[in-house]
Amino acid sequence: MLFSRNIIVSVKVINLKKVFGEQIAVNAINFEIAEGQIVGFLGPNGAGKSTTMKMLTGFLPPTSGESWVAGFNIDKSPMDVKRNIGYLPEHNPLYTDLYVKEYLLFCASIFKLDKKESRVKEMIDRVGLTPEYKKKIGQLSKGYRQRVGLAQALIHDPKVLILDEPTSGLDPNQIGEIRTVIKEFGQNKTVILSTHIMQEVQALCDKVIIINKGSIVANDNVENLQHLAQNKILIRLELSKSINESILRNISGVNNITIIGKNTYELECTNDIRETLFFSVAQSGNAILNMQLEQQSLEEIFKKLTTKKTL
Repeated sequence: MLFSRNIIVSVKVINLKKVFGEQIAVNAINFEIAEGQIVGFLGPNGAGKSTTMKMLTGFLPPTSGESWVAGFNIDKSPMDVKRNIGYLPEHNPLYTDLYVKEYLLFCASIFKLDKKESRVKEMIDRVGLTPEYKKKIGQLSKGYRQRVGLAQALIHDPKVLILDEPTSGLDPNQIGEIRTVIKEFGQNKTVILSTHIMQEVQALCDKVIIINKGSIVANDNVENLQHLAQNKILIRLELSKSINESILRNISGVNNITIIGKNTYELECTNDIRETLFFSVAQSGNAILNMQLEQQSLEEIFKKLTTKKTL
């Protein structure tokens, strides 16, 4: 399965829908993810993220629509999909009475891996379980249980990795280590990452898909989301002295002016007018002490896209 220009499509979803009774959890969504991309899959609680992930892994059958993972149709070739996908669910189910190494050997046996011992050792080292691998899973902290879950998701070297809140419960050092593992894995694999931590998206992801009330409201890289999420540009302007506001209002592209401090203004504009603004202020006999383009944070973009019905 290919994109244009011979880019390999790793995950493809067409009109995927899931209905529970009268509730539409996922409403005929469409998207494609290229091989080697790390994609942030975002949305508020109840938006349909986990339901979509469960359909992609084959844990939950769709009401309608089709999807492919690693070139295999999920409905027609479910076992091939499972062989090529690694999944860490939000609520990580583990056999707490098993030792870490014992559990990972069990997982390796399910996939009938050769050289199970060496593969398990590699995963233990890779996800930072070495200090705890001789313990029972039930004795581990939540952070180390997440590492066990990540190790089982990676054990069979899948082509696609789906992670639902993978850094939940981890301390800052552990989060950094797990992010490094995900980044390394994403160099030649596909990763779909669900998270509420926007810094994680900015640190890891090539692009972002945002779902709200079962529908996709954005599907682009972070930079382009700036344009999707806002139809205005904010410019903060600090002057040496007060200015007749009509001078600013008469500049083409200025929609609104807010006084936010002494001789300090915030201009809401339809386009970047900084060059025109510079000359207009200078001609009025004033001086610009500071002028900067205000960028919306990813949190603000997320909030705007998930609280409005339309952009």
